[in-house]
Amino acid sequence: MTVAVMAPITAYAENSGGAVYVVTYVDVVPTALGQGEGILRTFAANSRKVPGCVRFELLQQSDRHNHFVLLEAWQDQAAFDAFTGADQTRQFRAQMQPLLGSPFDERLHHELR
Repeated sequence: MTVAVMAPITAYAENSGGAVYVVTYVDVVPTALGQGEGILRTFAANSRKVPGCVRFELLQQSDRHNHFVLLEAWQDQAAFDAFTGADQTRQFRAQMQPLLGSPFDERLHHELR
């Protein structure tokens, strides 16, 4: 059984100030591809409407269709933290948990100036 834990990653982004960029890799078990893709599409569409969201993209790997990437840009750390703690995000993680082939791989970034 795979356990995925996605807690807000704040220390790095707090030091950068300004916008927060997030890249999350999502590996869905091949037998749950259709269900996982549907959940990801809905989550991405809903996430674009969240206050503080600058951009939210869902990508699918061309040669491995069960591998996805969420590309996010948030106005600031507070907006990202509010999003990660929101009911929508917690429900998404709970829905995806049994469909994952590996834990979420979430990486925060900041713009170099």
